[in-house]
Amino acid sequence: MKKIVLDIETQNTFNEVGSRDPLALSISLLVVYDYTTDQYYSFLENEFSQLWKIIENADMIIGYNSDYFDIPLLNKYYPGDLTKIKSLDILAEIRKVINKRISLDSVAAGTLGTHKIAKGLEAVAWWQQGEIEKIRKYCQEDVKITKDVYDFAMANQYLRYEVMNDVQQFPINTSDWEKPSNTSINYTLPF
Repeated sequence: MKKIVLDIETQNTFNEVGSRDPLALSISLLVVYDYTTDQYYSFLENEFSQLWKIIENADMIIGYNSDYFDIPLLNKYYPGDLTKIKSLDILAEIRKVINKRISLDSVAAGTLGTHKIAKGLEAVAWWQQGEIEKIRKYCQEDVKITKDVYDFAMANQYLRYEVMNDVQQFPINTSDWEKPSNTSINYTLPF
């Protein structure tokens, strides 16, 4: 199965656009990890034409809160329909088990013993200050953490999260995560 992990940073915040709808936001930068090439790729909005081939070659998109946030927002830019590609939203999978929204930082701390290097609001400020390399580094680190959480869950069938120095462990059933999907996609590129 050809898998990619992605994360998006935005140019603005929900408060700035006056809406909680991700479609009201604009993407500043996106990072993708491609399992096939074992490489990270980053794209600014004007580089998305190079991104589509990577996404269209994927059998599955992995993310954290990606079904609610990343995929709908990116779909706003994509000339096809990204919802036709199988997605695995790790946050949605966690919510099925513990019925709570847990931050990626909390899962990273409990499961991997690490923390995110910044917060999303900092990335918005960096965009406004023209600090693209800071955004790129932060976003790539979030993709790496998401990938590592995914890999850990696949190998161990459990995850952990940390809240106020207390680590909670819970089982996670990954048996369907890599089952092929029977969906098709409207490709934007000629093959």
